[in-house]
Amino acid sequence: QVQLVESGGGLVQAGGSLRLSCAASGLTFSSYFMGWFRQAPGKEREFVATISWSGASTYYLDSVKGRFTIWRDNAESKVYLQMNSLKPEDTAVYYCAGRRGSRWSLNEYEYDYWGQGTQVTVSS
Repeated sequence: QVQLVESGGGLVQAGGSLRLSCAASGLTFSSYFMGWFRQAPGKEREFVATISWSGASTYYLDSVKGRFTIWRDNAESKVYLQMNSLKPEDTAVYYCAGRRGSRWSLNEYEYDYWGQGTQVTVSS
């Protein structure tokens, strides 16, 4: 059984930081592109960041570039999202996702597995 479990969400003031973690099990982790998506109340889920198999390549939503960093530890089957300089508009449920693909995808429908999400709330 494939499971992705996020942790690390919480309440933080604007300008603060959080680190999200995603622990994967039941899949060959190193063969999956991993990504983070988020969904704010009343909005569609949107892409945040993705990372390639080896972790050598990353891609970010423009609005989080320079503030968020995605990395992975294949030995531990974990992917992380470090979020700095948080803004109220970053408030959302953040989801970890995995895609067994051979190319980049920012489309949520091309991801195969999803976690249940972790709430990030940024107060102003």
